[in-house]
Amino acid sequence: MRRIVQSQKLQNVRYDVRGPILVEAQRLEAEGHKILKLNIGNTAPFGFEAPEAIVADMVHNLPDSQGYADSRGIYSARTAVAQYYQARGLRDTAVDDVFIGNGVSELITMVLQAFVDDGNEVLVPAPDYPLWTGAVSLSGGTPVHYRCDESNGWNPDLEDIEAKITPNTHAIVVINPNNPTGAVYSEETVRALVDIARRHDLVVMADEIYEKILFDDAVHHHAATFAGDDVLCLTFSGLSKAYRVCGYRAGWVMISGPQHLATDFLEGLTLLSNMRMCANVPAQHAIQTALGGYQSVNELIGQGGRFREQSKLAWRLLGEIPGVSCVEPMGALYCFPRLDPEVYPIDSDEDFVIDLLRAKKILVTHGTGFNWFEPDHFRLVTLPDEEVLTEAIGRIAEHLATLRA
Repeated sequence: MRRIVQSQKLQNVRYDVRGPILVEAQRLEAEGHKILKLNIGNTAPFGFEAPEAIVADMVHNLPDSQGYADSRGIYSARTAVAQYYQARGLRDTAVDDVFIGNGVSELITMVLQAFVDDGNEVLVPAPDYPLWTGAVSLSGGTPVHYRCDESNGWNPDLEDIEAKITPNTHAIVVINPNNPTGAVYSEETVRALVDIARRHDLVVMADEIYEKILFDDAVHHHAATFAGDDVLCLTFSGLSKAYRVCGYRAGWVMISGPQHLATDFLEGLTLLSNMRMCANVPAQHAIQTALGGYQSVNELIGQGGRFREQSKLAWRLLGEIPGVSCVEPMGALYCFPRLDPEVYPIDSDEDFVIDLLRAKKILVTHGTGFNWFEPDHFRLVTLPDEEVLTEAIGRIAEHLATLRA
């Protein structure tokens, strides 16, 4: 019998957030060790529960959710999403501009499959959420990573973007607020990114899933606001993070800009939407209630709220470790600290993370797993309560002390 091997399409695809390091963590768990998993922004294991109104609405609509829905999404959900953007200045947003998906992840894959031809280049930030890089590659495209500048609050390096645009560049991905860095881009930065797209005839793909998780005076600016009628902008968002329902898989993409120039692409997106029948119907009933109801996330991001206070604590504790620096996150649920190569001459950050896991039973993700260029960063999820977070970073500090010694 012939050997069964994976498709060649997967040769340049990696997703280290749930990769070989997680396999090692599972092996250790099977041996009886308790692993603190700080590798995934999954809210439920850390005591964050969905708002009761969202759960109640899903339960109420279950009897009517047994059949397939419109492949683009149920009408009430798409209406709620359209009205959400109308209220934020995008007044021309219509119901038919919205596609509902099984989370943003599915929609990213669908959009890129409908958009990318073999060899097309897509600009992706570094560091990035690695699904973007993997999905571009899997679609036959070439991800080209533009540098975000750590010395400038992890804002995109506009000159680096311009230098990497070629005649084969078709789109630019903007992740704002950023995963893994927690950066929230200023109005000036978002305008500049859209202007680059305008000058070079690029599609903007704006991943804004963390748009409601902002700290202090940070303000989120929708890329679509500045795209106007002459830049096609695909805005991705959903309920997973702000409404603490990661498992519901309720996300959307909103299309704005010159759609008359994108009818062929949109036909392809509709084809792919039809092929998967529809998104999870019960979760779609949560969208209208979530967007229109009381925004409990504001309690979590304000003074004394868990999202904010745990982010601040993690940032402060990491900064107290010799040879570790961290740009203060202004949003999202992560810290992305840097290990000074002069203090920690690490050749492989993946090996570092595995050693940390084995020694201290803490699971984090290495920076190159987010397509960062050097092996000198790792990402830490800030979702545990303050006591657990303090213990976890204390163990990381102990491990780093052994490396310094």
